[in-house]
Amino acid sequence: QVHLVEFGGGSVQAGGSLRLSCRASGRTFSDYVLGWFRQAPGEEREFVAAISRTGTSTYYADSVKGRVTISRDNAKNTGYLQIYSLKPEDTAIYYCAFRTDWDPTNSNYNYWGQGTQVAVSS
Repeated sequence: QVHLVEFGGGSVQAGGSLRLSCRASGRTFSDYVLGWFRQAPGEEREFVAAISRTGTSTYYADSVKGRVTISRDNAKNTGYLQIYSLKPEDTAIYYCAFRTDWDPTNSNYNYWGQGTQVAVSS
């Protein structure tokens, strides 16, 4: 079993930045592809970004490309999502998730965290 915990969310003004973290325990961190999703109020959960097991491959949703950087530190069992130039439409609960294969936008991930709230004010 894998346990994922996100942190780093908060309330920021538009134009600001945040770094979200996802800490894993229970299994070998580097065995999994790491993905980030978000869900805004009243909306469906959407894919944000994903990174391969070794960190050599990344994939971003068009809606965030250029404003988001996904990374991971396998030695620290932690993944990151840096979001720049935050917009009010980035307001959502952000979730990290693990999967074993490289199919980043497919929401059928094996393990999910509980989410961290990001609120962006204009």
